[in-house]
Amino acid sequence: MALGELVDLLGTEIEDPEEGIVETGLYKTFLLFSQEIPSQNLGFVDSQATTIDLTIGGRDYTIHQSPTILNRPGSTTGAVIWKITPLVASWLGSPDNLLWKSGALSSSSSILELGCGISGLVGLVLSPLVSRYVLTDQTYVARLVEKNLEENLAPQRKPPSQKRKGKSSSTANPVNLRFTTLDWELDEVTASLTGSSDATSFDAVIACDCIYNDTLIEPLVQTCADACGLRQRSQDTEAQRIEATPPTLCIVAQQLRDPEIFEGWIKEFSRHFRVWRVPEEALSKELRANSGFVVHIGILKNADAP
Repeated sequence: MALGELVDLLGTEIEDPEEGIVETGLYKTFLLFSQEIPSQNLGFVDSQATTIDLTIGGRDYTIHQSPTILNRPGSTTGAVIWKITPLVASWLGSPDNLLWKSGALSSSSSILELGCGISGLVGLVLSPLVSRYVLTDQTYVARLVEKNLEENLAPQRKPPSQKRKGKSSSTANPVNLRFTTLDWELDEVTASLTGSSDATSFDAVIACDCIYNDTLIEPLVQTCADACGLRQRSQDTEAQRIEATPPTLCIVAQQLRDPEIFEGWIKEFSRHFRVWRVPEEALSKELRANSGFVVHIGILKNADAP
């Protein structure tokens, strides 16, 4: 079973984030923050640029962003790319990733991303590898997300002589990648997020660097739980189903910034989910804790999991 193999690869489950004996699987936040973490200057790739060129997995992407929107009052941090985003996109897109190696993700997988920001970058990288990828965020990012999807999904039309040396076109099937608005505090999570009458749930939910404000911890975690709960609710209505579908995985990647906010998140997340920290050896070297990042995987506590 793919999920059982994944759990084996993940190792020790985090049993109690409030206590603190690492040897028995309990979690100590200060151990993550006690090591020397390099300064990330808040974590922007470049908060002043309006376009950023990136190469991931041999494909080139040009991402449009908005320093102007970033500097508006309110929660507009999704207006620019953060350093963790291309790192997570590269890690998740690698065939050596433990999610692919275990079979937890496959070409038939359906993925929902929360708080995708303006770039849609993780979806752009993963959508050619899966059957459905749905990006979500607040309304203010919609115009730039759509622009980035349109420009980076379409084959480059320049003749070979005009392309920069070493560049490869970024192509994908636009049908399986879409954006829709979702506000964690205001909107209800329903099966309509899939965008298909044939699909009622997702195989994975991804949240990349969404944990930076303590007031958003509870609504974010609740949205994660509601999104993962779609799988169980859909199975409840399919009584004739012979083999139960594996529970939805929740993949949360974040930059280590404030230990109090991190501790608030891990406690709240652990109320709803069984939680594993992805082992350092299973991450790319750029995503390991000594680089200032950490990745967790959760499975709803009431899900049928090994």
